[in-house]
Amino acid sequence: MKSNPTGLVEQPALQRTLNNRHIQLMAMGGAIGTGLFMGSGKIIALSGTSIILIYMIIGLFVFFVMRAMGEMLLSNLNFKTFADFAGAYLGPRAAFFLGWSYWLSWSVAVIGDAVVVGGFFQYWFPDVPAWIPAIGMLATLFALNVLTVRLFGEVEFWFAIIKIIAVVTLIGVSLVLIASSFVSPSGVTASLSHLVDKQAAFPNGLFGFFAGFQMAIFSFAGTELIGTAAAETRSPEKTLPKAINSIPLRIILFYVLALTCIIAVTSWQQVSPVKSPFVELFLVAGFPAAAGIVNFVVLTSAASSANSGVFSSSRMLFGLANQDNAPGVFRRLSGNSVPLLSLAFTTLLMLVGVLVLFIVPEVMTAFTIVSTVSAILVIFTWSTILASYIAYRKKRPELHAKSVYKMPGGVPMAWFSLAFLGFVLCLLGLRPDTRIALMVMPGWFVWLAIAYQLTRVWKPKSATESAGQFS
Repeated sequence: MKSNPTGLVEQPALQRTLNNRHIQLMAMGGAIGTGLFMGSGKIIALSGTSIILIYMIIGLFVFFVMRAMGEMLLSNLNFKTFADFAGAYLGPRAAFFLGWSYWLSWSVAVIGDAVVVGGFFQYWFPDVPAWIPAIGMLATLFALNVLTVRLFGEVEFWFAIIKIIAVVTLIGVSLVLIASSFVSPSGVTASLSHLVDKQAAFPNGLFGFFAGFQMAIFSFAGTELIGTAAAETRSPEKTLPKAINSIPLRIILFYVLALTCIIAVTSWQQVSPVKSPFVELFLVAGFPAAAGIVNFVVLTSAASSANSGVFSSSRMLFGLANQDNAPGVFRRLSGNSVPLLSLAFTTLLMLVGVLVLFIVPEVMTAFTIVSTVSAILVIFTWSTILASYIAYRKKRPELHAKSVYKMPGGVPMAWFSLAFLGFVLCLLGLRPDTRIALMVMPGWFVWLAIAYQLTRVWKPKSATESAGQFS
């Protein structure tokens, strides 16, 4: 490789330095997102106990999306990102739209995580402006990601362990409280009967049930990160299937059991829509010290999600530059094989995005806005993965025939999953706080269409070559 005077590598080549334990814990940690810790309270207030059904339905379709992604990534190990196989099977325009939309989705999600970090930091220091810890977190994550890819894997490994221990502990404590019929200071007796209380399943009717899908979709954002990290993973043909196949078990453990315990201990009527139900459970149960510990864990979870976002968005920008869909300067790597300029540019925009805290000082309101934008982009990303799979089955049937990791249900299931994602997108128009983002987001895709035409004018030859390099 050649180096210039600045020490940046001119010829890009990501290194496969992440191993099996990194990917498995990254996959498990990705299943425990900020949406679960922070947003589930709002969904419970809207949907009651049907939140469990919501997470199971979405989790099922997420599994099929990930299986489609897994089959395509393993069919050609030259694929490094979603944009690679989208470009190969749907054309360069799809690669351009998917790459930039996925980059924006993670950038926006990280801003949401920063909002959450600021809010949870105020649990201990209510007089500290939320933007201070938010910016401090972003600066720390940038410094960690600058060093090496393996360090990112180690940080995410320990973040994931903390989140997993927290959820398992919450489930264990809740089971003890339920078994002992614990009565909280507010007079609520811990009991599984709260799951079948009158009107508990649909307290706000079908409207509330459908409205709960927005935050639940955001909770699953990041599941596809294992695909982004595949380019820097040792033995992806072994680690990727293992990580994807464990998704149903993770959903049952981290979502179904955890939320069942929260509702059983506190009852759905006592869950605050603007606070973390994980923290509130211990407060309601009369354990303020434990609530402080859980608050730290939830803050750590948001930092973990942000860490994944900083990593993933910088890699996607690097991939876009490799395909001439972004300025060539972003394809440069540091001596440690880190896309330094992509990382710096993305983090800078995230810092600017934290200014939303000044505009919308209410943490939950700000979180809802950014999570809805991210949810729309995640739906677009998953839909493009499914569309790529359908095209892959049509254009490369020989690769599917040789595949040892075929998607269950094949093309019919891909179409069914696409229809479901379209349905969820329509549901975002039900509530005013999610409808705003749905109305604004078409402007992003109009801009992408204009930007795509401009890139074809500037670099028509290299763009064409990039589109066909994986076929």
